Amino acid sequence: MNVAVMGYGTVGSGVVEIINTKHSYIKERTSEEDLEVKYILDLRDFPGDPNEGKFTKDFNDILNDDSVKIVAEAMGGVNPAFDFTAKCLAAGKHVVTSNKELVSTRGSELLAIAKEHNVNYMFEASVGGGIPLIRPLIFCLAGNEVQSINGILNGTTNFILTKMIYENLTFEEALKIAQDNGYAEKDPTADVEGIDACRKISILSSLASNSWIDPEKVHTEGITHITLEDVAYAGNCECVIKLISTMEKLDDGRYYIVVSPAIVSKESQLAAIDGVFNGALVSGDNVGDVVFYGQGAGKLATASAVVGDIVDCANHDANRRKIGWNEENKDLVADYREVPNRYYIRLKVEDPDLAQNEIRSSFGDIYLLARSGAFNTELAFLTSEFTENEVREKIDGLTSAKLKSFIRVARC
Repeated sequence: MNVAVMGYGTVGSGVVEIINTKHSYIKERTSEEDLEVKYILDLRDFPGDPNEGKFTKDFNDILNDDSVKIVAEAMGGVNPAFDFTAKCLAAGKHVVTSNKELVSTRGSELLAIAKEHNVNYMFEASVGGGIPLIRPLIFCLAGNEVQSINGILNGTTNFILTKMIYENLTFEEALKIAQDNGYAEKDPTADVEGIDACRKISILSSLASNSWIDPEKVHTEGITHITLEDVAYAGNCECVIKLISTMEKLDDGRYYIVVSPAIVSKESQLAAIDGVFNGALVSGDNVGDVVFYGQGAGKLATASAVVGDIVDCANHDANRRKIGWNEENKDLVADYREVPNRYYIRLKVEDPDLAQNEIRSSFGDIYLLARSGAFNTELAFLTSEFTENEVREKIDGLTSAKLKSFIRVARC
């Protein structure tokens, strides 16, 4: 069975490498189908590459070749990836992808085309890199209503925060090291502003709720405002700060979905996930908590998930796997500002005693925090549960304090 790979970057080259080096091993798992890479689509030249004879710059070579049954899209971005994917599906070819931006924003359209033409559109590698997340969520946990998903879904931000926590580096210093090591792009915006994690939790939430969750509806914050003062306060109450992607089913059937830095207790399984590793804590109504952990990115880790989808397509060439979700329910995502939560708040104050009295009068019970080297004009504390609208109103009403940091307490 012939395979085409669109895009020969980090993931695409990894897919070709795995298929070539694990050829006989893969064949044993594909009903004795012999998978071969026939085309590699890329506009660049790769002189001397072992696969040099398979390169093409013309997408139509793939589209018009009926012997190509499976296409791996590793181009990234929405265009021309959407156009190429849609045409391949309409031509009766299975398509697998690692492209989280495409899946999260236009996956519904592509799933509809796949269904119409009885082919598969699969995207295990779009969330968590090499960590199996999507198949377990759909198939292994099919006997459960997913109550919540809390995850560290971006390795770059987790690496940066790990450096801040354990090496006392500033955000800027840690980002520079991440870039020097290839963990962060020259323009790290998609990672450090939470955009990448937002796309991933949108995909998982769509699968869990069986309704497309538009990433634009997910409140998203990054880690650029996290300081070493915040890290120290968290550490002194046996917590760490992580970028947490959260989906939680509320009692009224709606979903609370947020991506933001969060204060995570060291008792949580997510607290110990460090460096570039990813992890997700999934809670089902029957199974309870299930933890997934592993490499969330990287050439061969992500490519292994793509190849897993290729093998699945080869084994289900004649019938379509039920993977996907229904159309968007516009009322499904709750207003995050109206869902009660706990918060970490750091304030600059002029008169600590006056400020503390005012804060207690407004917030009621608070948990005061301490850190080494703190100025007496600084006050940090954890609140009890309030909606964010309530907390913001209380902060705005303080006359003796100025807000410096505002971080949610994790719901896991």
